[in-house]
Amino acid sequence: MLVAQISDTHILSPESELPAARLRAACLERCVSAINQESPDAVILTGDTVQHGQPDEYALLRELLAPLQAPLFMVPGNRDDKKTLRTAFSDHPELTDSGDFLHYTVEEHSVRLAALDSTSKGERKGRFCARRQAWLDDVLGEQPERPTLLFIHHPPFDVGDHYVGGYRRPEEAVALADIVGRHSQVAGLLCGHVHWPVETRWAGTEARIMPSVAVDVRK
Repeated sequence: MLVAQISDTHILSPESELPAARLRAACLERCVSAINQESPDAVILTGDTVQHGQPDEYALLRELLAPLQAPLFMVPGNRDDKKTLRTAFSDHPELTDSGDFLHYTVEEHSVRLAALDSTSKGERKGRFCARRQAWLDDVLGEQPERPTLLFIHHPPFDVGDHYVGGYRRPEEAVALADIVGRHSQVAGLLCGHVHWPVETRWAGTEARIMPSVAVDVRK
């Protein structure tokens, strides 16, 4: 199974006069074109899809992502507004049927995909409260033999001096690692937020952070 990951597109309003608005849209256009040439089975967008959570930003995001030929799956980042995101992508049932948290699984591929929501309104850092922990533990317990790929916006581990203590409550990041460590079928974790390319071992599996598609905020 081939998966393409996009992260931290930070799309601005089409009415914005900032040079970054046109630059970020152009970056995503080129990214989508390159992904289509590889014909992946799925495309995962790990949050901070737009800059301010505004409807016109999401409308442009949808337009830029429309040429993707593979199914698209998203999780929110701290820049996203979940209600507006769901409205803009109302034809994605996994976004509209997922309750308070934007969690869901994708079952139609050889590798199971599990989307994790690490965001809370008005909070820049990650959250993975007891309800979220219970959801993930239950989901992984349902199919213990099936390879599963997780994706989330906030990495639940430190990255050098650049990203330390990325969760508001450090014990929630520890709990997330403990859950994953108990389930050997987890094939990996895909993250965003940090804008750096990172590959590391975490909780007994592989974890990767995708740098921002928007070159003006890439680190």
